[in-house]
Amino acid sequence: MATSNQQQHLLIFARLPELGQVKTRLAQSIGDEAALAVYRELLVRTRTAADGFGGQKIVWLTPPASVALTPETVAAEWPDYTWQRQPSGDLGGKMQFAFKHSFTAGAASVVIIGTDCPDLSTALLSQAFELLATHDVVVGPAADGGYYLLGMNALHQDLFQNKTWSTASVLPDTLADAARLGLQVAHLPTLHDVDTADDLAVWRTAEKQAK
Repeated sequence: MATSNQQQHLLIFARLPELGQVKTRLAQSIGDEAALAVYRELLVRTRTAADGFGGQKIVWLTPPASVALTPETVAAEWPDYTWQRQPSGDLGGKMQFAFKHSFTAGAASVVIIGTDCPDLSTALLSQAFELLATHDVVVGPAADGGYYLLGMNALHQDLFQNKTWSTASVLPDTLADAARLGLQVAHLPTLHDVDTADDLAVWRTAEKQAK
């Protein structure tokens, strides 16, 4: 059965751009100011990809350290986006909560992304939802062993539990859970996240080669 755009929910896990609070692993190598600049660049790319998506778009924000999380502060970065405050807990618990929130609100298919993948595009987001018409789960593998995108048509809590987040085991453990549950999984192209100085170098090199 075809789903309307409003039954397709795109969830974006993000932070407001704050000095010293974003890209902390990258900042250890290039400093807080430069890491903030990179994060702002990644935010623009993520918004550009999401802006072209025609369904529901919800930004789930980590509570900021130095500014209040208000409609005004959110609108400065995410104009015209619906937003929610991320709950406490580990990443898996937060994602599970966000997926459950959307399915409870009537979503038929839900896709989640972060703000770390500079090559994410509207076309890839559209492809993810198209694949969910014939698969239970869709993943966008990241080169570091995690994933830059995860989508599903129903809440499968096991995919968010018993994971060592931010490690190379996340994707294989997620796929193992999906196989154990008998879920059909579709794969998007593998892309690079930008978390470290090495990741940044890969991105900059690719940008130069593309020019």
